[in-house]
Formats: sequence, C-alpha cells, structure tokens
Amino acid sequence: MPVQRRPRHAARTTGTALLAATALLATLATALSAGPATGAPRSLSADRAGAAAPAAFTHPGVLVSSGQLDFVREKVNSGAQPWKIAYDQMKASKYASLDRTPKPRAIVECGSYSDPDHGCTDEREDALAAYTDALIWYISRDERYAEKAIALMDAWSGTIEDHTNSNAPLQTGWAGSSWPRAAEIIRYSYRGWAQDKVDRFETMLRDVYLPKVIKGSNSNGNWELSMMEAAVGISVFLDDKASYDKAMAKFRGRVPAYVYLSGDGDLPKVAPGSGLDSRDKIIKYWQGQSTFVNGLTQETCRDLTHTGYGISAISHIAETSRIQGQDLYGTDVGERLRYALGFQAKYELGEAPPSWLCGGSVKRGLGPVTEVGFNALHGRLGQAMTNTQKLTEQGRPAGSNNLFVAWETLTHAENPR
Repeated sequence: MPVQRRPRHAARTTGTALLAATALLATLATALSAGPATGAPRSLSADRAGAAAPAAFTHPGVLVSSGQLDFVREKVNSGAQPWKIAYDQMKASKYASLDRTPKPRAIVECGSYSDPDHGCTDEREDALAAYTDALIWYISRDERYAEKAIALMDAWSGTIEDHTNSNAPLQTGWAGSSWPRAAEIIRYSYRGWAQDKVDRFETMLRDVYLPKVIKGSNSNGNWELSMMEAAVGISVFLDDKASYDKAMAKFRGRVPAYVYLSGDGDLPKVAPGSGLDSRDKIIKYWQGQSTFVNGLTQETCRDLTHTGYGISAISHIAETSRIQGQDLYGTDVGERLRYALGFQAKYELGEAPPSWLCGGSVKRGLGPVTEVGFNALHGRLGQAMTNTQKLTEQGRPAGSNNLFVAWETLTHAENPR
C-alpha cells in the first residue's frame, strides 16, 4: 500500500495549537487594522494583508486536504450521492483517459483569447488531466492513474522554458493553479514519483511559473486573482514562505478591489499600484458601471464568465489558506465572497437585471464555480445563501471550465473537513 512520503529537505506537519493561535491573532489584527471607509478612491496597503505563512505547511494542502480527500473517498466507495455521480462524470471525461499523450512545449505562446494558441490549450488540459488522474488515484488506489499524472508532470517539467505573448501571465496562472494541486496529492500519497523528477518539477514551478505570476497584474481582476491562486499553490508545494506571504498580501489587496461592499463608500476600493486615482478611471475600470451595490464585481458588467474566474480564484485561495491554518472565510474576504456569489447567482438563475445594472443586460455563463465557497460559507459557517444554494444544487455535478476549475461537487460538496 502506498504511504505518505516526506521529502528529504523539509519537515512537514499538520496544524498545531500554536499555529491555530497564530492564525487567529493574525485575523484579529487584520480586523482591527481596517479603518473607516470613505467615498474617496484609495489603495489598500500590502502591510495590512494579515496573512502570514504557517510555521510549517500542511500537505497535501492546495485546495484539498487529506481529510477532505478521505471524506470523498469514503463517500464514493459507498456509492453515496452526489459524490458517486460526480466521480463517474470525472472518470468518463477526456481528462481521465489513460491514453492521453502529453504535449509539452518549450515555449508556450498565448495571445489575447489564446490567439495564437501555441501550446496554450495543451498545457491547461494536461495540467487538468494530471489533477484529474491524481484524484482518481487517491479515491480508487488504481496506480495507473498515479503513474499517468506523473507522466504528464514529468513531460512538462522536462520541456517547458517560458510563456510568451500578451496572455502569458494569465496562461501561467491558469496552468500554474492546476499543477500544484496534482503534485501535492501525488507527492504525499504515492511513493512512485522519483525524487529527481520531484526536484525537476519544483524547479519548473520556481523558475518558469512563479516569476510570471508573483508580481501580479493591473489588468482585469480575474487575471491577478488567478495569478495569485497559482502563486499561493506553488508556494505551498515549494514550502516557500516568502512567496506565500507576498502572494497572500497581493490577494488581500485585490479582493476588496474586485468585490464591492456598501461599507467601501461611494466608490469601490482600488488595488495597490493600479493607478486608478479618479472617479472617471474607476468607473471605466468597472465596465462603465456607476451604481455600486453589495456583491457587484469589477467584471459583472463585462460578463459573468470572467466574473466566475475571479470568484473561483477567491474561493480557491481562501480554501488553501484555511488548510494552511488561517481561515479567511470569517473575514472581509469571506463576506465579499458570499455577496459576490449571491449577486451573480441571482442573475445566472435568470432574473432580469434592473436598468441601472449593466444597462439592463448581463451576459450569463458563470460556470461551475460555486461549490467551494458555498460549502465553506453555508456548509461550515451556516450562512444563508438562497440563490447560491439553488444555483449550486441545480448545477450538480459540477464539471470543469476547461481552464483551471474542475470536479468541485466531488471535492467540496457538503464536505465538512
């Protein structure tokens, strides 16, 4: 039976009482440091991030923990729903094919909307396939899937050198979000991944992916949120506390600049370094929207699809942070996430928008992005989320958006761990 393997260079532990106390103090410090809101445009300084790396990272600890995976495995193997149907859906997908041949490239070139697409789709799909195979391995203990995940990760770590063209940061964020999820599961539940290949995969993440995402982006908010998701996940896999802190600080500055709450004042907050120093610039950045209500996002009036990318990344980072000892769901991050989910869900379910919202028209297509946040906020914290609940249950089993979201009914539906 495969066993949990500890790499030679660092000790790993699960959370301790000291870690929990440190996380609680950091959360309280964040709450106390928040000053009163005003109507003037302002930036949130990174020194108020209130999110420090744990004393020791928990593994596996990117989006899913061993406790969550054990819960899912028990449910699937007992035939319980909705986990069994979600597992069957995943296993029947193209991402689970044992005949998949990896298609690595030295240079992945991605223009706007992936035009040109020189390896962009191949990279994202191979990364999602590795994560899919890792989940199937953990649940089924069929070693063929662990080996397939390893083959995909090894192929890319032995080939890729850079991402180029205008969408390079976003592409790196998308693929870089999926790779560490897969790698964490395999590394800490299967002993067949050779140490030299693990080291090479670490080098790939450290040298090719992390530098491209860690500095963030002043583009639309879903870019920077997806990039920070990748940076946080990579930092966990690398046991890189400095990068984890940097990514979490940028994340804590971006979330209030992406999701509006009435306490923000007459205008939304702005992210550090954004250059949004006037009302006109802020309204233009918010797709021309000049009326702001709880849960409106910076991209709602662009379309709900891109909004879903941003909401999903917020959920994923919050979930990883919780696994690492700091639960952000009970903070400002969780409150903004709850309102964002509910606001978008209402219109995704078909309600007609009022004339003041996006000119009276929204482009739907939120995607399978509600399970993680809904489980955390409603399932664990007991918060009422009527619209989100209806949309989530209506969409089960949630599949993949073919970018960086996959199988979240399986991993997070009613998961108490």
